Amino acid sequence: MSNKLTKLARKSVQELTPYQSARRIGGTGDIWLNANEAPDTGHYSLDCSRLNRYPEFQPASVINGYADYAGVKPEQVITTRGADEAIELLIRTFCEPGKDSILINPPTYGMYEISAETCGVDIIKQDLDANFDPDYDAIKLQLESVNIVFLCAPNNPTGNLLNTERLTDLLNAAQDKAIIVCDEAYIEFCPDASQVSLLQDFDNLVILRTLSKAFALASLRCGFALASETVIGLLSKVIAPYPVPEPVAQIASQALTSSGIKVMKTRVEQLNGMRNAFIDELNQLQGIEKVFPATGNYVLVQFYDSQKVFSLLGEQGIVLRDFSSKVRLENCIRITLGSATEMNTTLVALKSVLS
Repeated sequence: MSNKLTKLARKSVQELTPYQSARRIGGTGDIWLNANEAPDTGHYSLDCSRLNRYPEFQPASVINGYADYAGVKPEQVITTRGADEAIELLIRTFCEPGKDSILINPPTYGMYEISAETCGVDIIKQDLDANFDPDYDAIKLQLESVNIVFLCAPNNPTGNLLNTERLTDLLNAAQDKAIIVCDEAYIEFCPDASQVSLLQDFDNLVILRTLSKAFALASLRCGFALASETVIGLLSKVIAPYPVPEPVAQIASQALTSSGIKVMKTRVEQLNGMRNAFIDELNQLQGIEKVFPATGNYVLVQFYDSQKVFSLLGEQGIVLRDFSSKVRLENCIRITLGSATEMNTTLVALKSVLS
């Protein structure tokens, strides 16, 4: 019977390899540096008096708070269940299954591809260039064939950013042809690199954001899409009727107050300083071929023998993210920035393994 039920599923779903999230992959240990999570958490209050009611479709306190924080109009914001839902919403809104395509730039975040496959939408892959930056000229040549271009910056896992001048040229070329999506999940760690100011000039630009990383609210699943009012209106047609649970709205609203943002910025300052010190230490070690440019709350490291490093640190209870199976990322491991104690323990373990 199970085989017959499987055959009832869409063929693309039968053949789909699901995204291997950190929790699905699992691991055993006390130091979890595999999911780009913040090492601390905030403290929030909850009012349970309205839990018997359906939540607001788009809570004003969340929308207005994030609009003010991001420097856009409330009409340019929609909040979603993590930026992952925004990715799927964009594909469902702008791509016809079995007909249209998206463009991705591997190596990059895996959910663009998974969401497209789930929706029955084709994927065109335009590899990042030799420096792991987007190949803007090559992307421009594909604009007649795609409806959405996904650009991740800081790119997960390589850390590369976007060139604003080249992006502006691409947006001009894509007018009335394709939506250009800039995924800025980690932008708080390098805010000057945000492309949000381009929203005032380009209605085909969408920027994705999240409270999961710098705001330390990964379990909340609260993300955002920033775009023109037209795009927000279209996404609002497709999104679920009650996408923001009441407890999520309450906590997100508190995180987006001036005091909440101040806490976030303090966290970012500490993590950025820790990241720079960690990279300095890595560059002194033997057994490392390359440390990629680090602009988020993680560092991608190419070892001479990543499997040895991954295995031996795992035996010491340090759980990292192995990227060695990804194209052009042979022997690469991504290391999330944890607490100062966790990073010191990890560094000691690396020195022992690589000595």
